Amino acid sequence: MTWLPRMAVLACALPMALGGQADATMFRGGPDHLGVYTSATTPTLAVTVWRFKTHGKVYSSPMLYGGLVIIGSSDDTVYAVSAATGAVRWKVGTQGAVNSSPAAAKGLVYFNSADGKLYAVDALTGKVRWTFATAGERRFTARGIHGLVPATETMPDPFDVFLSSPVIDHGVVYFGSGDSHVYAVDANSGVLKWKFATGDVVHATPAAAGGVVYVGSWDSYFYALDAATGRERWRFATGTDTVTHNQVGLPSSAAVAGGMVYFGCRDGFLYALDANTGAAKWKHDNKHGWVVASPAVSKGTVYFPTSDGTRFKGLDALTGAVQVDLPNKAFTFSSAAIVNDMAFYGTSDGWLHAVDVKAHVERAAFQTDG
Repeated sequence: MTWLPRMAVLACALPMALGGQADATMFRGGPDHLGVYTSATTPTLAVTVWRFKTHGKVYSSPMLYGGLVIIGSSDDTVYAVSAATGAVRWKVGTQGAVNSSPAAAKGLVYFNSADGKLYAVDALTGKVRWTFATAGERRFTARGIHGLVPATETMPDPFDVFLSSPVIDHGVVYFGSGDSHVYAVDANSGVLKWKFATGDVVHATPAAAGGVVYVGSWDSYFYALDAATGRERWRFATGTDTVTHNQVGLPSSAAVAGGMVYFGCRDGFLYALDANTGAAKWKHDNKHGWVVASPAVSKGTVYFPTSDGTRFKGLDALTGAVQVDLPNKAFTFSSAAIVNDMAFYGTSDGWLHAVDVKAHVERAAFQTDG
């Protein structure tokens, strides 16, 4: 995801997610967050079919469901527009920015708002079916964060820009909150099943696989929780930074594949852990470059861009050996989507990139207005 003042849909076959569950779509394609999609054709980024302008920056990734493109905006609204024409079908207003990506299953669309509520709305009409209230949203805060002065003042992190997106697995919606909890609610009714307290803000999107929910927190720990009960199975400690609080926090969402779980951290590393035990298999050093993006896993390779290091990388999923290492002209928080061996991701200078992951070259790029 990258933030843009408007959203543009390009002339291409809209991809569908691999894996996941029938009649369900969500951030990174499915509950395991592989970020891999199918399409009859490969997008070329050559022609803009339509544009749809919101009234605020767009941090949300669009979701395709039932012929609609559904997306949240920082103008406190979720929009559903025709995938064919860009015409508005419905919109839902909230009391806070919707900087999370929607999820949908069985005719309901779910999204998180900065007003501290999870919403479930009818996919056809946008009518609100139910809401679930957390204890409230907030950004990660620390004293003198990133070296800002006065050093004694507790300030919100300006780079904590995303909200946790809901993930749906076997009739349950899982999501994180700025109140430091991970929640599990019934997808049909919104009734709480369990909640788990971490040590700080949870803005990563949970991944779910094999009866386990995986999620990182700004407390620097990565957690594996029992999907049925919320009981902690294990936790893994990442790097800490108690001085400027720059090299700490896990906004990256995990991908689960082949008995491994992969995630990035602001300590500059991408981690690979045993999904069952939490034992470290390998970690890749990005030389202090944040990994805010959520990794994609395709054909034995883990793909991700970095922030400060301005790179796009592909690592061997078993060993962490570097297979792809390409430069970007700007930093990115964007999570790559893999379609037909092409990786698509945005950078903060307003470009959408298409990288051939077999040939290790950029094939196309599209410049947005912002």
